[in-house]
Amino acid sequence: MTAVDNLWYLADEADQQAEQLYHDLQSRHDGIAEFTKTRWVSRRRFRTIAQRVTENGLPYGVHAVVTDDSGAVLLVRHRDVDMWVLPGGEVDGEESFEAAASRELAEEAGIEATFDGIALLGRVEFHGDGHQTWGVLPIFAGRAESTALSIEDPDDEILQARWFETLPEDTRDRSVLRSWLEES
Repeated sequence: MTAVDNLWYLADEADQQAEQLYHDLQSRHDGIAEFTKTRWVSRRRFRTIAQRVTENGLPYGVHAVVTDDSGAVLLVRHRDVDMWVLPGGEVDGEESFEAAASRELAEEAGIEATFDGIALLGRVEFHGDGHQTWGVLPIFAGRAESTALSIEDPDDEILQARWFETLPEDTRDRSVLRSWLEES
């Protein structure tokens, strides 16, 4: 008996879910800055990502770009990527995207923010073992309600949280983030 690989079908389902979400977010939020990223991943990682995207259109969850009154931006040091990144993560169950961004911000930096919609909308394209798919990366814009930081991360992924006037060189997606910060 020959096993049939359904990875192409899974990738197609992920594409459809991502397309629906992307269109929905574009239609509900005006003035979103958009960007595209491309990632080459292993076959195993490709399957995991495609499965995530079929659930809600998101390969990585939601994130937030939060500034304080002086314009400094909040970044967290993520253990797995060993870089400064925007706080964020997976959406739990029926949680709204904005609620997930708020929860992740509280866990990873110990603060609350007032959100003003989506700042950046990413299209993340994945290629692996001859297959391709994509997912949506929504990044909410927020203004910090306080600036005292504390990490309460239940996943133990966050090593540090800091406010930055200037983005450090080892900031993930630095050019996209810098462009948006300069325009806002």
